[in-house]
Amino acid sequence: MCGLTGYLSASMAQSEQGMQALLRPMAEAIRHRGPASDGFWVDPTNGIGLAHRRLAIVDLSAAGHQPMASVSERHVIAYNGEIYNHMRLRDDLERAGAAPRWRGHSDTETLLAGIDAWGLEATLERCVGMFAIALWDRESRTLTLARDRMGEKPMYYGWQRRGTSSAFLFGSELKALRAHPAFEGDVNRDALALLLRHNYIGTPHSIYKGLHKLAPGHLLRVSLAQPDPVAAPYWTAAQAMLSGTQQRFTGSAADAVEQLEALLKDAVGQQMVADVPLGAFLSGGVDSSVIVALMQTLSSRPVKTFSIGFEDPNYNEAPFAKAVAQHLGTEHTELYVSAEQAMAVIPKLPTLYCEPFSDSSQIPTYLVSQMAREHVTVSLSGDAGDELFCGYTRYQVVNRLWHRLRLVPMPLRRLAALAIKSVPPVAWNRLTAVSPYSLVGEKIHKGASVMACKTTAEVYRGLVTHWSDPADVVIGAAASTGIAQGVNADTNRMTELEQMMFLDMVNYLPDDILVKVDRAAMGVSLETRVPFLDHRVVEFACRLPIDMKLRNGVTKWPLREVLYRHVPRELIERPKRGFAIPIDSWLRGPLRQWAEELLDESRLRREGFFEPAPIRKMWDQHQSGRLDRQYHLWDVLMFQGWLQSQKAD
Repeated sequence: MCGLTGYLSASMAQSEQGMQALLRPMAEAIRHRGPASDGFWVDPTNGIGLAHRRLAIVDLSAAGHQPMASVSERHVIAYNGEIYNHMRLRDDLERAGAAPRWRGHSDTETLLAGIDAWGLEATLERCVGMFAIALWDRESRTLTLARDRMGEKPMYYGWQRRGTSSAFLFGSELKALRAHPAFEGDVNRDALALLLRHNYIGTPHSIYKGLHKLAPGHLLRVSLAQPDPVAAPYWTAAQAMLSGTQQRFTGSAADAVEQLEALLKDAVGQQMVADVPLGAFLSGGVDSSVIVALMQTLSSRPVKTFSIGFEDPNYNEAPFAKAVAQHLGTEHTELYVSAEQAMAVIPKLPTLYCEPFSDSSQIPTYLVSQMAREHVTVSLSGDAGDELFCGYTRYQVVNRLWHRLRLVPMPLRRLAALAIKSVPPVAWNRLTAVSPYSLVGEKIHKGASVMACKTTAEVYRGLVTHWSDPADVVIGAAASTGIAQGVNADTNRMTELEQMMFLDMVNYLPDDILVKVDRAAMGVSLETRVPFLDHRVVEFACRLPIDMKLRNGVTKWPLREVLYRHVPRELIERPKRGFAIPIDSWLRGPLRQWAEELLDESRLRREGFFEPAPIRKMWDQHQSGRLDRQYHLWDVLMFQGWLQSQKAD
C-alpha cells in the first residue's frame, strides 16, 4: 500500500532537479500513505514526472522501490495496491518464456513484466488485486492511469492551469494535486450539492472544478499530443451483473454455500500474504466474522483481531466481537472509546479526507484503524458483504413493502404519507418502545417520503438521500438526481432488488464505504484489504439468484451458512447495527458550540456557498428535539470544516 502522484506538462518541463522540486511537495502531502520511503522519476524532454511514497508490505528490500522501470525500459510505473496472485502470474510468464531475470519478489516487478509481455489491459485482466496505477510508455509517450475493478484504491486526475502554468495532475489524493503550482482550487458547487444529497461526492466528480475521480475498472490515457483524456473500461460491475443474470448459478443452495466458502477461502488466503504483521477488523457481525473465521482456519497461530467499543450500550458491539474472537481463538484487542476520544477525531477529519466526506462512521473507522496500526501493518475487513449478498435494511423494505404498496392508488399513498409524517419521529420512537439507537421514527418518516414514488429507482434514490433538494441550499449548484454511476446500465434482466444492489455496488460502495476505510486507515499508514472484493467472489455473487441471498426473510443467507460452519448461530443472530456514534446527541451537547460557529448565519452568508435559512431551520429543529437532523447537519458541517482547513493551508 502506497501513494502516488505526478504531472504531465509541456509548459513546465524543466531540468531534472526542477521537476523533482515540483514533485517533492506533492509526494510529501501523501507521506502518510507511504512513510517508509519516497521515490521520483522524471523525463524533462517529455514533461512527465512520477512520484511515489512507499509503505512496504511485500518485498521490503530496495528491489521493490518505486517508480520502477521495466526490464525493457519501455515502461515506468508508480503503483499503489497489491496484486494477490502475482506469484502465479510469474509462473505464467516463466512458462511462456517471457519472464525476465527477477530482481526481487515484489508485485510491482511482476506487473511490469506482464505489461512488457502482454500489454497493460491484458495484464490487468489476469490480476486479482486492488490497485491504482500510473504508467508511462516511453515509446508512445503516453500516460495511462488505471484503477482496480471495484474501486478500492483512489485515483484523481485533471488538467489545471494557473497563470502560465498548465499541467495534467494525478494522484492518490487531492492534497497531492493541491501542492502543484498549476492547481486552481475552485470549488465545484454541483459536487457540493452531491455531498448534501448522499454524504459523499460520487465518481467522476470531485470537490474541485476540473479534477475528477477515475471510475473503477477503467483505464485513462493522455498525452501531450492528445491532451483530452480518454477513459475506457476493462471490467465493470454492470457487465458482471448482466453476465450473472444470463448465466445464473444452477446448483443447489448447498452447492452455493460450498462454492462460496471455497472462493472466499482462496481470496482470504491470498490476501494473508505479507512480509509484515497482519490482522483483521472484527465487529462481531456476519461479514467480518466470516473473514476472521476463514483466516483462522488458514493460520497456524491466533489471528490478531481488533474492535472498539463505546460505554453507551446502544452503540456498543464490542461484546459481540469478543464472543466471536473467544470462540475462534484469535488474539483479540479491544479499545473502549470515550465520547471525548471520539470527538477529538473531528478536527482531523478535514485533513484525513482530502475532500468533504460526511459518513459519520468515519470516526470509529479511524479509531479502530489507529488501534490496529499499533500492532499490525495490514488489516483485512469484511466490507462489501451487504452490497453483494443483500444485507441492507433498504433491500428488505423494498422486498416486503414496495410490491404491495405500488398497488395502492397514488392519492391514498399521499394521504397515508401525510398522516405518518404528522406524528413526529420522537413520538414514533415512544410508540414503538425501541431504543434511541434504532431511530425508528426517522426510518418511518423516511419510508413515508418514498410512498409516492413510481419506480424502484425512485424508491432507491429516496432511501439514500439526505437533502432532497440540495440545489436549493447550495448557491449556484445545478439541480441533479444525484446517483451517477450505473443509471444508464441495462438493468432489465435484474430483479428490483438486484437493481438496488447494483446501484450500491457502483456508487455507495466505492464512493462511501471504500473511501471511508481507505482514508481512515491510510491516515495512520495501515493497509486494508477486502476479500469480498476479489472479483471472482463478486462475479459469483452476481450469479446467485436473489432468493439465495435473501432467503425466507434471512439476509446474506449464503454468508451466514458459511459462517455457521465455524461460529455458533447464537453468537451472530441479532438485529443489524451500523458502525455508528451518537452524533445526534453530541450536536445538542458537547459539539453544539463547535457546530454553532460553523453554522453561524452571518458566516454562511459571507462565505457564499449556502443559503443560511434552510440550514438554520434544520439546526433549530434538531436543537428542539422535534426532529433528528443529524445527517443533514453533518453534511454541511463536514464541508464547513473542510473549507476552514483549506483557508488555514
